[in-house]
Amino acid sequence: MNQIITLSADALAEKLRAGEITSVEAVQAHLDRIAEVDDAENGVHAFLHVNTEEALAVAAEVDAIRAAGGAEAEALHPLAGVPIAIKDLIVTKGQPTTAGSAMLEGWMSPYDATVIEKIRAAKLPILGKTNLDEFAQGSSTEHSAYGDTRNPWDLTKIPGGSGGGSAAALAAYEAPLALGTDTGGSIRQPGSVTGTVGVKPTYGGVSRYGAIAMASSLDQIGPVTRTVLDSALLHELIGGHDPKDSTSLNEPVPALVDAARQGAEGDLSGVRIGVIDELEGEGYQGGVLSRFHEAIQALEERGATIVSVSCPHFKYALGAYYLIMPSEVSSNLAKFDGVRYGRRVLPEDGHVTIERVMGSTRAAGFGDEVKRRIILGTYALSAGYYDAYYGSAQKVRTLIQQDFAAAFEQADVLMSPTSPVVAFDLGAKLDDPLAMYLNDIATIPANLAGVPGITVPGGLSEDLPVGIQFLAPAHEDARLYRAAAALENQLEKTWGGPLLNQAPDLGEAVAARTNAAAAQEGQH
Repeated sequence: MNQIITLSADALAEKLRAGEITSVEAVQAHLDRIAEVDDAENGVHAFLHVNTEEALAVAAEVDAIRAAGGAEAEALHPLAGVPIAIKDLIVTKGQPTTAGSAMLEGWMSPYDATVIEKIRAAKLPILGKTNLDEFAQGSSTEHSAYGDTRNPWDLTKIPGGSGGGSAAALAAYEAPLALGTDTGGSIRQPGSVTGTVGVKPTYGGVSRYGAIAMASSLDQIGPVTRTVLDSALLHELIGGHDPKDSTSLNEPVPALVDAARQGAEGDLSGVRIGVIDELEGEGYQGGVLSRFHEAIQALEERGATIVSVSCPHFKYALGAYYLIMPSEVSSNLAKFDGVRYGRRVLPEDGHVTIERVMGSTRAAGFGDEVKRRIILGTYALSAGYYDAYYGSAQKVRTLIQQDFAAAFEQADVLMSPTSPVVAFDLGAKLDDPLAMYLNDIATIPANLAGVPGITVPGGLSEDLPVGIQFLAPAHEDARLYRAAAALENQLEKTWGGPLLNQAPDLGEAVAARTNAAAAQEGQH
């Protein structure tokens, strides 16, 4: 395996600035890795589209600027030339944006999302678009119209969802950076089960303009990386006020990189870390809880004060979320009607009206999980049921926000396992949506309250990664980075390096699957 692809984004950026590696070499190394391990049938299948020509062109431009020197070279962003992958829910001009749905197959956006404008301005080569559950609705990346993504740790396991493609690309060393979106845990839960780092910023801290909306009061774009520092670097790049987004916070981006570097130095003296009583115990696998308690001990060794906090209304978060989110889904996806853009399906009997075209298009264009949520949300918003369901869920949301406020009076940050279980078998929960929804039980409260969250690797259980989640008050994202970097540093000393170093050889696993498939085909 080319050693370039194992570098963190920060380390790669340093080598690019020092002239030890060119951006073209870095991009080509990652493109080669994608070709090696991302086969849709037998590999990871993290990517839906690979942006080879443009990525190499941007890399060559960065190399030329650095070679020329002068003011333009000095003005390059610290991450210039470092390649990045983009979740295919974020519109990107010149590349397909499908949202993992047949409804948008082949659709080309006429504009860039705000985060993509910032990525392009900083000259990060875009490697391509990553797979996801259709319209970000799922917890396993098995609900994509374009096939499953697989977990690089074990190709028979799920990579989490909805952003499994971005997390899997990082864990497979196909990209050093990626962007995801998080509505109820879609960045953090995949990070947990793939051994990567994922951040859901404070709501409004990163512009949502150009992210295809799932649930507008919950959605947030955020970084997907392999280290806490890399997340801080990317978060600072994409964060900030955007007049195109009415929910964007009009305030400076916090000093996240400084916080991550401070945390990595290891001193957490005076930092109060609250362990949430309601987010451990029943429903959590034994190995997950063991790694969680080891993480608590590691933080105590760094000087942190551990306190127990209760958030009594968190037990209602899952129910409230699965009323609020589908209601917003029902509204946001109404625009996919076969009339304005995207797929159009005419009635088979030739009797064409707008209503019948809409019905035929939506029946053919949406998958089962999206239809399930649209129906549930439409019902919750219907006359006679609005107050009983949607209205009550919003009241629970307020109670959860109050729980957070009370907890943050006792602690600077809160922590919990990110996911109650490690990665499960592909197909194991497809027939049981409620069991699938339970995977997000620890991540959903942050979205309901708008507070920031981060997941970092916490070790292995059953030879699969376990994630540790930190939560901070709104606007206090820097606290996350300090605590998460301290834990990362302490645990990596125990492991002798990053957790991903313990992953099985992915190239061998893909080759074995490919050979087995070829042998089976030969028998037929």
